[in-house]
Amino acid sequence: MPEPTAPLRTTFTAVVLDAPDATALADFYRRLLGWEVTAREPDWVKLNPPGGGTGLSFQTEPLYTPPTWPSAPAAQQMMLHLDFEVTDLSAGTATALACGATLAAYQPEDDTRIFLDPAGHPFCLWVRTDV
Repeated sequence: MPEPTAPLRTTFTAVVLDAPDATALADFYRRLLGWEVTAREPDWVKLNPPGGGTGLSFQTEPLYTPPTWPSAPAAQQMMLHLDFEVTDLSAGTATALACGATLAAYQPEDDTRIFLDPAGHPFCLWVRTDV
């Protein structure tokens, strides 16, 4: 395949999560992160952080199957997870739970908490320990 004659300018704009209800999952992350809704369609919602940067988008997928955490044979595998650095893990945990997250049963690290969002996607809150 030939190389392009000029470099292609690309910008990473969002990670897209499938969900049975894009609006409900977007609302969870809006409350958790304090981000703003910047686009909304019937089955699509986009959030962006204040000040710009890569956002999160959500699309309704009627056949969505939540991943299994930790992974298990013959189960829907996790394709990715989201990491959010927090300054206070206890406060972040309380906020995530109050927003509707579930603390995962398996917690392999002391400086990280693994949660499942309302659609079952794993995400992590972590604190920097290498300061």
